[in-house]
Amino acid sequence: MIHLRRSSLLSAPLSFALSLLPLAVLPLTSRSALAQATPPTAAHPWSTIPIPALPAFNPRQPKRIELQNGLVIFLQEDHELPFIDGSILIRGGRRDEPSAKTGLVSLYGQAWRTSGTAALDGDTLDDQMENKAAKIETGGGLASTTLSWSSLKGDFDTVFPLATDLLLHPVFKEDKLDLAKQQIATGISRRNDSAEAIAGREVSQLAYGKNSPYGRQTEYASVDAVTLADLQSWHEKTVVPNGMIVSLSGDFDSGQMEAKLRTAFSGLKRGSLPAPVENKFTGPKPGIFFVEKNDVNQSSVNVFGLGTERNNPDLYALAVMNEIFSGGFGSRVVQEVRTKLGLAYSVGGSYGAAYDHPGLFVVGVGTKSESTVPATKAVLDEIGKLKTQPPSADELKSAKDQVLNSFIFNYDSPDKILNEQVTLAFYGYPLDFLEKYRVGVEKVSAADVTRVAGKYIDVSKLAIIVVGNEQQIKPQLSGLGTVTPVDVTIPPPPGGPAQAQ
Repeated sequence: MIHLRRSSLLSAPLSFALSLLPLAVLPLTSRSALAQATPPTAAHPWSTIPIPALPAFNPRQPKRIELQNGLVIFLQEDHELPFIDGSILIRGGRRDEPSAKTGLVSLYGQAWRTSGTAALDGDTLDDQMENKAAKIETGGGLASTTLSWSSLKGDFDTVFPLATDLLLHPVFKEDKLDLAKQQIATGISRRNDSAEAIAGREVSQLAYGKNSPYGRQTEYASVDAVTLADLQSWHEKTVVPNGMIVSLSGDFDSGQMEAKLRTAFSGLKRGSLPAPVENKFTGPKPGIFFVEKNDVNQSSVNVFGLGTERNNPDLYALAVMNEIFSGGFGSRVVQEVRTKLGLAYSVGGSYGAAYDHPGLFVVGVGTKSESTVPATKAVLDEIGKLKTQPPSADELKSAKDQVLNSFIFNYDSPDKILNEQVTLAFYGYPLDFLEKYRVGVEKVSAADVTRVAGKYIDVSKLAIIVVGNEQQIKPQLSGLGTVTPVDVTIPPPPGGPAQAQ
């Protein structure tokens, strides 16, 4: 698209090319000639540049292999550079950990790599990877844990065995667990530094529930409760072949690579997988929630509720609706609240769609304290207008173009396509989901946008969280409704403040 537009520009008439130059640099005679040569209808000559249709979206799919023990392999050849990147996605993440030990998976993800194996401790492994400009990393996420590696093609046969050794024979060490605990404790101690961070955290807690796997937060006590035995138990429970997806991209031959992976993983025995997370999503309690932060002179405001899942048939219309409402500088909420009314220095939002649970619908506003209430009211007004003011033809076209353009650039390389295919497989989505997305967006009509706005957004079911300086917020938040204070005091660690220090 960009290259085609540039080609059109280079072949445009001379009058258009000259119109791009400031008149001050042209001789007076040239100005006169230019004025006579340019007809009135050419006031916006760029509007006549033809924009070709998007080409067919046919991403090069990776090769998929499933071993008899249930392990799934994806291979994506990419011979542009002499590198090979690999990753192992393992079922089980933060939402599966015991609530009394919230933070276990984060600790596990850090201590796994830093501890190393019986044959090679983590520090020595660091040195070897540095010498080869390679890396092996581990981490913990919401629904999974990961082990990944990267190296030059010529070093693969050295780095890959080290990665599999870490996968199959880790030795968790007390000093590395203590170091991970100190790092997480530092994060806990600073989690109230930023108004935006407080607001984002409270949105999750209020929308999903404070005790929900999607809303609970790590505390000193829950981190302190995690032991080496917990890390080892977690590893034994989750590292089973039928719960893993191995993916590789880079400069290799798929047939030869498949043989190496079969040799490495075929001998693993199946195991039990974590039970699916059960959670009833009711959304936040409507109302105004306030967090006092008296060291700021501005407010961080979030209007929020539950979003949807990616397998929702209305996903395409919701994506277009979101773009119209809050997708960029040309969106309704930016143009009205920021540009026209001047009530915010930042405003934006998203209608979230997660893979296997509802995402979040959030509209965030950064505004000075005195504008808190007017800015919030303006956002609520714009949300309400989604149901009563259908998008114009220009709005609809622009939004669909933006959605499709950003979509294409998310999958413009083999490794991006591979990552998406792995994610789809992990959550049980059809592998042609990407191809269907473009067609679905192109079919969205103005009526579809209004319909989904009416179906999925109810202002009366939304909540508002404000983090700011109460003394400076005039008019008061009570003008929006009943205000519920939110206590964000950090519970002290076991042993009291002296230990925290």
